[in-house]
Amino acid sequence: MDTLTFYLEPLRAFLFQIGAFVPRLVFATLVVIAGWLIAKVVRFAVIRGLHAINFPVLTERAGIDTFLRQGGMVTDSTVVFGALAYWMVILASLVVASNGLGLSYVADLLGRVMWFVPNVFVAMLVLAFGAYFAKFVGDAVTTYGRHAGIQDAMLLGKVAQYAILLFVVLIALDQVKIGGDIVRQSFLIILGGVVFALALAFGLAGKDWAADRIEDWWPKKKRPPERPAPRAPAVTPASNPWPARPAQNLHDDRPHP
Repeated sequence: MDTLTFYLEPLRAFLFQIGAFVPRLVFATLVVIAGWLIAKVVRFAVIRGLHAINFPVLTERAGIDTFLRQGGMVTDSTVVFGALAYWMVILASLVVASNGLGLSYVADLLGRVMWFVPNVFVAMLVLAFGAYFAKFVGDAVTTYGRHAGIQDAMLLGKVAQYAILLFVVLIALDQVKIGGDIVRQSFLIILGGVVFALALAFGLAGKDWAADRIEDWWPKKKRPPERPAPRAPAVTPASNPWPARPAQNLHDDRPHP
């Protein structure tokens, strides 16, 4: 009898653990299914909401949709935001299910991934609005340069646009914690090197070229030739209406009439 009890005790403990685990498994399954359904609703709501505020118009003008199409994506950027919201809800449900099953390490890993998704969401918004602002500034610089008579107005506009876009990309990368100090220090080193090279080129070998470029961009207004001062008319002696008398001879002793 004791031997039978000895062999049945592990089986009883195993069945007890299964009986305690099955409800938690059912609860985790229900949480995942409910999270999946909620995620689909949230994705639909996000896409509809972005279309309602004409967000695709902003991303289209900013060039983000064109970039996504070149990468092989058929739809616009609202689908990306919808997918981010969808996976955030899915990850949240998986975290709850993992905690219910007692998988603390898995729940911690999924929690870190879940809190990374909002950073990506914010970085996408920064890219969208920053790219639109960069394009607006570039078009404004180009328009002003054309009205000012600058020949390379389009080049200056592109330089302004891509300079702002570079700062926007750095802000987005810092938001998602990619690169960090390495990216910032590298950018500062490259920017300092470019500025130093341009200053050195203009100061030593490019003075004439820089002067020609500045003259082309901002041509000096030519002054009209100065007119010579009008000369005063020559004064001629007034004509004498009376005939001039002949000069008298001083040695003439004849009396005057």
